[in-house]
Amino acid sequence: MRLRLTLLYGGLFFAAGVLLLTVAYVLVTNILESLPLEVRTTDPFGISQQEQQAIRQSFIDNAQHRLIWQSAFALLGVGLIALALGWFVADRALGPLQKVTATARRLSESTLHERIALQGPEDEIKELADTFDAMLERLNQAFDAQRRFVGNASHELRTPLAINRTLLEVAVTDPEASEDLKTVGRTLLANNARHERLIEGLLLLARSERELTTRTPVDLSEVAAMVLKTHGGGADRPDIKVTTELTPGSTVGDPVLLEHLVSNLVGNAVRYNVEDGTVVVRTGILDGWATCQVENTGPVVPAYEVQNLFEPFRRLNTDRIESAKGAGLGLSIVRSVAAAHGGTVIATPHEGGGLIVTVRLPRS
Repeated sequence: MRLRLTLLYGGLFFAAGVLLLTVAYVLVTNILESLPLEVRTTDPFGISQQEQQAIRQSFIDNAQHRLIWQSAFALLGVGLIALALGWFVADRALGPLQKVTATARRLSESTLHERIALQGPEDEIKELADTFDAMLERLNQAFDAQRRFVGNASHELRTPLAINRTLLEVAVTDPEASEDLKTVGRTLLANNARHERLIEGLLLLARSERELTTRTPVDLSEVAAMVLKTHGGGADRPDIKVTTELTPGSTVGDPVLLEHLVSNLVGNAVRYNVEDGTVVVRTGILDGWATCQVENTGPVVPAYEVQNLFEPFRRLNTDRIESAKGAGLGLSIVRSVAAAHGGTVIATPHEGGGLIVTVRLPRS
């Protein structure tokens, strides 16, 4: 647009210049033709009327020729200056639009609190910026209402589930309970635990999508080591071999959320694996970013299915999941936590099956 505006300015200037030169040419020609011209000579016999007319016409033609060429060079020089000035004027005129574009590019669900707040005269561009700010305000209110609803609903659901779990545990451990009752109780306990994991995941997802309130220096290598030590890596899958390549990778953020991020990555890599599979956990600095990468073997993942795995309640080849494997929020939480910290998540299919998930966070 800057180039188009510059060419438009330049084109209009050249058109106006040509029109002005045309008018000047006509006026000068009329003036020259209306002026009397006397040709003085030392010839005693003088010159004829026809010769005087020829000299007069030669003078007018020469003046017109010089007027055209000198004006054309002047128009070209001033036109080039006008193009340069038009380039800078267009840049200044488009500056507010560039600010709107930069703000829109930065925005995500966790940064909807930002505003353009354009200062200047009440023109069309400021009206556009104010309209954009009003839209952001409405979006921010809508997202906040959604997060509050998820958080409140999750909290309200935790209490009855905790009561159910307690009652079922008492019933299962009752020595007088029949074997059938214990079987039903264990089944209900498994369902109750699955629902508790789902609610905890929703709570964490709602929390990770809000603006960070805690920002402290965090080393991803220490977080990964703590997760593997606390959760035992592949303790629930002893056939899975977990290896590490941990080097320092410092970032700034919420340590609890980052621990959940790494825990979900490792948990998914172990849970959705093949028998006697492997998991590799890496941390360090990559291209100037603090990076955590988890690579695992597993079922073959088509490239076109990878992005679907980041949607809540989605698993490969299924639309909605609800099983003992998990609540289907693992990668959704990873993406939300990374976005809240100003980072990104990239998942690529692993050759032979499985995934390579790379999280990049701003380096401290």
